[in-house]
Parts: sequence; C-alpha cells; structure tokens
Amino acid sequence: MATQRDYHTIREIFRRFHAHEPEPKGELEHVNAFTLLVAVVLSAQATDAGVNKATRSLFKVADSPEKMLALGEDGLIAHIKTIGLYRNKAKNVLRLSRILVQEYGGEVPSSRAALQSLPGVGRKTANVVLNMWFHYPAQAVDTHIFRVGNRTGIAAGKDVAAVERAIEDNVPVEFQQHAHHWLILHGRYVCKARKPACANCLIRDICPYEEKNL
Repeated sequence: MATQRDYHTIREIFRRFHAHEPEPKGELEHVNAFTLLVAVVLSAQATDAGVNKATRSLFKVADSPEKMLALGEDGLIAHIKTIGLYRNKAKNVLRLSRILVQEYGGEVPSSRAALQSLPGVGRKTANVVLNMWFHYPAQAVDTHIFRVGNRTGIAAGKDVAAVERAIEDNVPVEFQQHAHHWLILHGRYVCKARKPACANCLIRDICPYEEKNL
C-alpha cells in the first residue's frame, strides 16, 4: 500500500483524468432512478456487461416499482437468471419495489439512510445512486477503486470505509463528482489486478506502484 499522496500530486492526477475524459459515465444501463437502483442491486458479484444484457429486456417491461411488482418473481427471474445469485436478488428487487410503493410513493429516495434501509442496498449501492442519479459527490468504493487508491496513494486505506474517507478528504472538490468513475474505469481497463497496463497509464510517471508492468 502506497502512502497517501500530497495535494498537488492528487490534483495533477485528476487533472489528467479530466483532460482525458471530462464526463466519465457509469457503465450500467438505466432509464430512470428506479432502473439504476435495480441495476446496481443486480450487479453485486456480477459484471456490468452481464447485468446490462439481462436488464435490456427487463426494463422494457418493468421500469417502475409498480410494473416490477406486477411482473412477479417468476417473471423477474426469467429475465435475470443469467446473473449470479439471481433468486436472492429477485426477492430483494421485489421487496424494495414494494417498500418504494408503500413508503415513498413509488419514487427512489435521495438520502443515503433511506436507500440503505432497502433490501439488498448497502452503502456502495446507495452511493452509486446518489452520485449517478442525484449528482451528489458520493464515493462508491469497489474492488477497482480500493486497488487503485492504494496502489497510487490517491486514497490509501486498509478497508473500503477508509478509502472512501480518503477520497472525500483528499481529492479536490472540483473533481469529487466524477472521482469514483475515473478510478473505477482506470482500475477496470488500465490498473488491472493481475496485469496492469502501466505502459498505457496516464499517471505512470507519478505513480509509486513498484511492480510496474512497462
């Protein structure tokens, strides 16, 4: 784990990320807050590509909690059975849909506490929804961000919570909104777990990672 970098280095790292991709986007396909929430719940221990393949047909028939409930468990499973843990995820999606209808008028709430009270929704899922739909600078730390944060020293921490705090504390405010997307995409396509593509890295000259693959 690299030590936490200084302000000027972190600022330069995100300046380069911004110059390369000013408006990074999450890769989960969705049409509204509800479908985003469902997609993120389904993405646990699954790839975004696999979730998108399943939800393209699902969201055509169930893009609201009311329609999801009308679809029912068997109908939902028919769409998502290619996704890992699909039975448990189907139950969670239907339970959260029922709560949204009964307690929130069918709308997705915009507070972290309310989101985390929903079945299948943890802090990371809540942060994704807050960031991508409500444009709140929440940091959804996954395995990619945890790896990149520690390798580069952008956000050093021994656990997910520590890395989340390090991003919030150390990344300049003008880069907070897109910070987690830049870091996820960097980890997914460049700073990969087993064979990092250091030769193609935007920040290789200021990265302290000792096992560079150049």
